[in-house]
Amino acid sequence: MLQRLRKRSFAALLLSFTLLAAHAQIPYGNNPATGKYYDINGFKMYTEVYGSGPPLLMIEGNNGTMKEFEKIIPYFSTHYTVILADSRSQGKSLDPNHPITFEMMADDFATLLDTLHIPSAYVIGWSDGGINALLLAIRHPDKVIRLASTGANLWPTADAFRPGLWDDEKKEYNAGLHKTYTTAKEKNDRKLFLLDWNEPHITLAQLHTIKAPSLIICGDHDLISITHTVLIYQNIPHAQLWVVPNSGHATLQDQTDDFNREVNKFFTEPYKPLASESPF
Repeated sequence: MLQRLRKRSFAALLLSFTLLAAHAQIPYGNNPATGKYYDINGFKMYTEVYGSGPPLLMIEGNNGTMKEFEKIIPYFSTHYTVILADSRSQGKSLDPNHPITFEMMADDFATLLDTLHIPSAYVIGWSDGGINALLLAIRHPDKVIRLASTGANLWPTADAFRPGLWDDEKKEYNAGLHKTYTTAKEKNDRKLFLLDWNEPHITLAQLHTIKAPSLIICGDHDLISITHTVLIYQNIPHAQLWVVPNSGHATLQDQTDDFNREVNKFFTEPYKPLASESPF
């Protein structure tokens, strides 16, 4: 019996290494084998899909690409159909001549799910993607089964961030007032900076409307203040809070194994309110 168990353990370990090795060769964000464009609300959204199982949508941060998820895709694609999409005006989803808001982006992801004939999905959002995950659950509640939002903020004021960060952002904003942006990239970069400077504007009352069980995450050294993250958690009816030890803003990269395990556990186990849970 012990010998059979050892053989099974070795086989499972070998399979894990094989999967990781295979995924290490995949050019996430630039994979012609799976990459597709879809017409979404006036622009072409670039997508890639991996794995099989229940649908899981991953939404990246400001001025990022789906490649930001490359450390967690191998794990989640063994359990889920992982849907990756470059957000509006980011990565390969070029949209240089249109305005941008978080509400527009949340609507984009709802339209993408409709286009893919997916009634609802699990959602992981990081940074701006975490904001989009919250807004998707607010604006399109039937689209979200459960969500994990890491490094999100509700409004663009100093109290949402670690001390000093907003002062640095203000300097960048003021410096940009005296610059001339000529290239498409410069203009797009400024547009995305101003998105975070001016937005979001999510109210606590809006958080109260979220139906989906929500895992609200930040790092213990995040650029989002822990106090602000706790405020988000406290105002969602069915939420749990996870402050990731020894992590900055990039929780899914800083503590990948813990992130994979805890998020998948939250998605798969029956939701149980914490004994102290009483957000209202």
